[in-house]
Amino acid sequence: LEVELQNNVLFVLKQYDLSENQIQAIPRKAFRGAVDIKNLQLDYNQISCIEDGAFRALRDLEVLTLNNNNITRLSVASFNHMPKLRTFRLHSNNLYCDCHLAWLSDWLRQRPRVGLYTQCMGPSHLRGHNVAEVQKREFVCSGHQSFMAPSCSVLHCPAACTCSNNIVDCRGKGLTEIPTNLPETITEIRLEQNSIKVIPPGAFSPYKKLRRIDLSNNQISELAPDAFQGLRSLNSLVLYGNKITELPKSLFEGLFSLQLLLLNANKINCLRVDAFQDLHNLNLLSLYDNKLQTIAKGTFSPLRAIQTMHLAQNPFICDCHLKWLADYLHTNPIETSGARCTSPRRLANKRIGQIKSKKFRCSGTEDYRSKLSGDCFADLACPEKCRCEGTTVDCSNQKLSKIPDHIPQYTAELRLNNNEFTVLEATGIFKKLPQLRKINFSNNKITDIEEGAFEGASGVNEILLTSNRLENVQYKMFKGLESLKTLMLRSNRISCVGNDSFIGLSSVRLLSLYDNQITTIAPGAFDTLHSLSTLNLLANPFNCNCYLAWLGEWLRKKRIVTGNPRCQKPYFLKEIPIQDVAIQDFTCDDGNDDNSCSPLSRCPTECTCLDTVVRCSNKALKVLPKGIPRDVTELYLDGNQFTLVPKELSNYKHLTLM
Repeated sequence: LEVELQNNVLFVLKQYDLSENQIQAIPRKAFRGAVDIKNLQLDYNQISCIEDGAFRALRDLEVLTLNNNNITRLSVASFNHMPKLRTFRLHSNNLYCDCHLAWLSDWLRQRPRVGLYTQCMGPSHLRGHNVAEVQKREFVCSGHQSFMAPSCSVLHCPAACTCSNNIVDCRGKGLTEIPTNLPETITEIRLEQNSIKVIPPGAFSPYKKLRRIDLSNNQISELAPDAFQGLRSLNSLVLYGNKITELPKSLFEGLFSLQLLLLNANKINCLRVDAFQDLHNLNLLSLYDNKLQTIAKGTFSPLRAIQTMHLAQNPFICDCHLKWLADYLHTNPIETSGARCTSPRRLANKRIGQIKSKKFRCSGTEDYRSKLSGDCFADLACPEKCRCEGTTVDCSNQKLSKIPDHIPQYTAELRLNNNEFTVLEATGIFKKLPQLRKINFSNNKITDIEEGAFEGASGVNEILLTSNRLENVQYKMFKGLESLKTLMLRSNRISCVGNDSFIGLSSVRLLSLYDNQITTIAPGAFDTLHSLSTLNLLANPFNCNCYLAWLGEWLRKKRIVTGNPRCQKPYFLKEIPIQDVAIQDFTCDDGNDDNSCSPLSRCPTECTCLDTVVRCSNKALKVLPKGIPRDVTELYLDGNQFTLVPKELSNYKHLTLM
């Protein structure tokens, strides 16, 4: 029992003697409105809990007796609002004198005539000591106890509900959350037809005797993994008619007595393979009308006592991963709702339990989309405009200028060739594709690759950039490609290979620079390619002047397949293999001192360049000059004859002034 006297006509009395009853708790609002009480006697009850503020209304109280109860703790705020208190009795209780009760010792010492014979009952070394005589240093807590507030909560029936025979009935009361502080002896709680959205951690754990919980027809979309923890007596759990999309791991752990589980009419799209691992006594399971496309083999193995199962009205993909279910239902004809396939088309609308198991096979991407369903992972569908076969996603010939969103994670080969790409942007798309091994960007219009464009592509080992419009290669373009083995750059417009072009590509074995406009290569350009075995430099207009002398010697020393690249300049060395040219013939005489790898060579002939500033003012230009460095930050085009803003300007991402 608990004291609950608010709004009682007896409040006109000034003295209450409630001794020798069976009062167990005094709730916070027990004496609200009882401002005239001067004498309150609560001796010889079973009080173990006094909520904070229970006596706050009793500002005129002079006498308070709580002798012979079961009080172990009291809050420091319990008696702060009784300035007229002259008699206080608390003897013969179970006071536990730890750090949380230190305040009471000070309080009693300041009022030597109040609280006589108030003694500690614990811990053992303080048993029988007067609280007022215990020194402050003796009130100690150990470990986590020092962080635990000495509070209690009165257990009661919620105002909106009815409680009888250990059943709490809160049906259709407009509740938005689970009631708390319910009687611990309840065996059934009915919460259906409310507006509850979340089941918080440990929501029902205090009520160990619960046998039935009904949460149907709410708006539940979130369930804490330990919401039902410790309910070993629970035999019925009703959750139908909610918005549940996924069952958290371990949600039903320890529910060994559960016999009825209704999850129908939700939005559940996956089941973990161990979702029902402890439900050995379950008789009926309903998953009717959800969003399940597949169920992992072994999900129902723990259900040794299952007699009835409802799986209909789910969009099942009847591929090789659902073959086991057909076999299971042949052996155990317990599915009574008529579950049917939704796809593939050849099996659509056929009852799963009546299809021969050999009909369940995987084709195309089905295998990869659903094989991880037991971990609640189902991959994305094939992107629009693309074709998916096995682990290959083919988005070629679609006039794309950007990589599609939502590419399936199982993708191992991504074909983006024959499209309209001009710049490969750093979007982070490859961080989402852990299985990716090959990317084809051939036959586009790529002029630039942003730094970080390949971030996350650490597993990619082959990239095809054939037939694009790249004019130079810089190491920052290929950041993130630690495992790259094949890099195809043939048929671009590359004129120079610098000594930092391929830094970080130590795994590359095959590098093709065939059919570019390379006239020279900086010394040391290939030194960081430690795994290089094939280098194709054919069909380039090499100028075999003094700047290329190192390459002849390098080709002679290295055991690398190169195809014998040849000189095109000067005229007397034309078509002679570079490695066959004598060192003294690599000269820069007679004006043959061109070096397209020098900084100046990256400046348009019509302009002047200094660092990243390019000035092309007053040159009668009608179109943007070619060869403007990609890292330009300032570009001056004033005093020319432009009629339209050149669209190519969008390629210069570092521009701050124009």
